[in-house]
Amino acid sequence: MYNDKIKINLRIADQYYPLWINRSEEELARKAAKQVETMLNQYQERFPSVDTGRLSIMVAYEFARRYFGLEDRNDTSLYTEKVKELSDELENYLRRE
Repeated sequence: MYNDKIKINLRIADQYYPLWINRSEEELARKAAKQVETMLNQYQERFPSVDTGRLSIMVAYEFARRYFGLEDRNDTSLYTEKVKELSDELENYLRRE
């Protein structure tokens, strides 16, 4: 609902980005912007001759890499399959008894 939305201004790389977000997401949005700013500053220190646009792409890449790394780590399908396999095996054993 629109009533639950608030307008915030996030500052990243000396630019302001006005956003309408859910009130409940404000802390997350500010934390994310701060993390982007921190990482961008780290890249700027390491590569002072590279322009901010290219560094921003590297920051976006780094976040995507981390996201997909966490997504893979949280994939429980292997465990689910193993639990099902063990459950089936246990059921078969109990039926024989």
